[in-house]
Amino acid sequence: MAEKKVIQKHPMAIRWFHWINFPVLGVMIWSGLLIYWANDIYRIGWGDKTVLKFFPDSFYKALHITHRLAEGMSLHFVFMWLFAFNGLIYVLYLLFSKEYRLIFPNKKSLKEAWLVILHDLHIKKGLPPQKKYNAAQRLAYTGVIIMGLGSLLTGLAIFKPVQLYWLCTMLGGYDWARIEHFTLTILFCLFFFVHIIQVILAGWNNFAAMIRGFEVHKIKPPAMENEHAEPTPTTAEQ
Repeated sequence: MAEKKVIQKHPMAIRWFHWINFPVLGVMIWSGLLIYWANDIYRIGWGDKTVLKFFPDSFYKALHITHRLAEGMSLHFVFMWLFAFNGLIYVLYLLFSKEYRLIFPNKKSLKEAWLVILHDLHIKKGLPPQKKYNAAQRLAYTGVIIMGLGSLLTGLAIFKPVQLYWLCTMLGGYDWARIEHFTLTILFCLFFFVHIIQVILAGWNNFAAMIRGFEVHKIKPPAMENEHAEPTPTTAEQ
């Protein structure tokens, strides 16, 4: 019968930060859509030609987003402070607990991340040495921290462009700050999409570790070699 081995993986603080941030960011993105509806100017195209518009009217109608600007603004500004506070405490925890050593990339991360991607695409079989997080995860999770800071700064700049004129100016002006804020939101959505797929592929054990803090692995006992073979005679028996 296979034995079970418990491997500690995520401290309680990391789990709390993760599960608080997930719904907070969800509300931020949703309320941001309610705000964006009032002035949805962004598109991909050239001249009068539009390849992709963010977003078509059918999108707003299907999600009942129209005419909810005040609701979106109130939700966005309240949850903005929760997002900022949770992010600040998270970064401080990483620094003081030394957990950042496991998350922040090192000088080999770029090269190793490429090998991880090739492995995930089933192009390459081998993997570089793995720790708690592989190189691709290190880059992604560090990138999310930078994106979070960027979202906060650009959000403040377009929320208070007069009072925080110096910040708005540093970001290229109101129009550029709004574009940067919108772009970061799209990147967060892409991160969520890839992250959820990776969690599904990794399986239940990996997901459960973010809830309970540990993984349970089955250890198969070594097979008995020659268990039915005749015993080898000792020197005295010979």
